[in-house]
Amino acid sequence: MVSCAELGEDGVLSRILPLLTSRGPVVLGPGDDAAVLTVAGDLVVTADALVENHDFVVRWSSGEDVGHKAAAQNLADVAAMGARPVGLLVSLAVPELTDISWLEGLARGLDAECAQLDTSVAGGDLSGAEQIMVSITAFGQLEGRQPVRRDGARPGDVVALAGTVGLAAAGLDLLVDDAEQHRADPALAGLIMAQLRPEPPYLSGVAAAEAGASAMLDVSDGLVKDASRIARASGVRLEIHDAFVDLAERLAPAAKVLGAPALKWLHGGGEDHGLLACFPPDVPLPEGFREIGTVLSASEAGPGVTFNGSPSRFNAGWQHFAGGQ
Repeated sequence: MVSCAELGEDGVLSRILPLLTSRGPVVLGPGDDAAVLTVAGDLVVTADALVENHDFVVRWSSGEDVGHKAAAQNLADVAAMGARPVGLLVSLAVPELTDISWLEGLARGLDAECAQLDTSVAGGDLSGAEQIMVSITAFGQLEGRQPVRRDGARPGDVVALAGTVGLAAAGLDLLVDDAEQHRADPALAGLIMAQLRPEPPYLSGVAAAEAGASAMLDVSDGLVKDASRIARASGVRLEIHDAFVDLAERLAPAAKVLGAPALKWLHGGGEDHGLLACFPPDVPLPEGFREIGTVLSASEAGPGVTFNGSPSRFNAGWQHFAGGQ
């Protein structure tokens, strides 16, 4: 083990910066006071952070896992606006005794996730802290498209989903229950990886914008919670009729082991980073999207989300200051 304290700041940077490749719109990457990026059209900007023991746990998350996840949750937000990613800025704070191999893994995970979209880490900052924190600012370009907001859904629109819901939440519950044992079970390992390294349908965001999506967001906090955000912003009701049989089948082994209903994860589980979108009824759904419901006028109770006409009982979703899911 070689710690950050042994290497010093310059030594740490000399180990991780060579692992980050400049690609695509990043003209000048890490190494100077600021990065240089080439941008086409309006710029989309988002930021998110992962904090040790709150968003990840080192004993079951490798540095590479955290790198993939930190990049994914930010790149998914860019995609949810209908933009194409152009680069990330990464601010990293770690305890001085952090093993440099963990940080090298983090850099490899960040770089590998970015490589899928021909983008890269453009720069950032390194600091000390009592626990690990990875804070990312992501940039995207709209290339002449209009951003897809949350407030454009209208009665008659089709509700559609790209990607998955529920798998990452089941994976988290498996890790909390018994990480080592459940990792060894092939029927459960895929769910755990969905939590550690989510696979957002990035390209579906641009496709949805080009197809004329009326509203869209990244499902990071749970299907019910995030669908409710579209409903409130648009003043409508989202009626979900898809029973998610295929996803329920993938969740069945976890439901059996943990004694939990699959609906708990399907309705309330976040962090898969699928894209939930609404489309005018005459618009063919882009490849990768499945129809899961319909937009209706708001009921007397106001905007909201129903499943086959009834509210879900698994509607808490993730809340940072309210005890989680």
